[in-house]
Amino acid sequence: MPLYHLILIALIQGVTEFIPVSSSGHLILLPALSGLKDQGAFIDIAAHVGTLFAVIIFFRSDVQLVFKGIAQLAQGETQTAGARLFLCLVVATIPVVVLGLVLKISGLTDALRSVIVIGWTMLLFGLVLYWADQRAFKSRAAETLTWADAAKLGLWQAIALIPGTSRSGITITGALWAGFTRKDATRFSMLMSIPTILASGILSSLDLIIDEIPVKEAAIVAGFSFLAALAAMSLMWRLLNSISFTPYVIYRVLLGLTLLGLGYTGTLSL
Repeated sequence: MPLYHLILIALIQGVTEFIPVSSSGHLILLPALSGLKDQGAFIDIAAHVGTLFAVIIFFRSDVQLVFKGIAQLAQGETQTAGARLFLCLVVATIPVVVLGLVLKISGLTDALRSVIVIGWTMLLFGLVLYWADQRAFKSRAAETLTWADAAKLGLWQAIALIPGTSRSGITITGALWAGFTRKDATRFSMLMSIPTILASGILSSLDLIIDEIPVKEAAIVAGFSFLAALAAMSLMWRLLNSISFTPYVIYRVLLGLTLLGLGYTGTLSL
């Protein structure tokens, strides 16, 4: 694959994974809009590995807390901050893993990959995010997160298996409705991505057959994806102090309307 193609994939994945605009939707649209060939599952996994390391580095203090919590659970301590956070992440990950397996076994995953589906999910879930951001009571701190909250956010996250929904967007929406502040909603959404990306990578690699592993290409994609994700998270984290999620919503609505127009007229298909 040409270098510019690898960098383009990495930038799209890195920038869109953690902001509420749907990385999967953008990666699905890339070949159709650009004429470039599909990059394949292995390159997709490499791009996700880059974003995985980015979120681990960005939230390293929370990740360290989770690892302490695992050790504390092994010693029978269940009420520490680390133990509770770890258990909440486990609970929040179960729905997306179960539904992901169902979609994969049933073959519905490919059926959902369409311009019209992505257009509607971009538009509708963008508006739902706007509604939550404007109307929800954003006063709760992350420390008040309960198992019930985690279970509900896990169900929200499972909806993101529909392309164009945005995993970060839908989980931030759910956390806002649960009353969390914008920063704490975003923080838990990003932490939820760690086990989810790991589970997705394992699930994707189960039926991955590679005669020759493109190590160099994968390393390039992972590296640029890591840098792009780190930059995107840093920028969004700073902007949350001064602006709402409205700019992302505007982008989603415009893109969604454009895709619906192209899809229903037959101008663009996947």
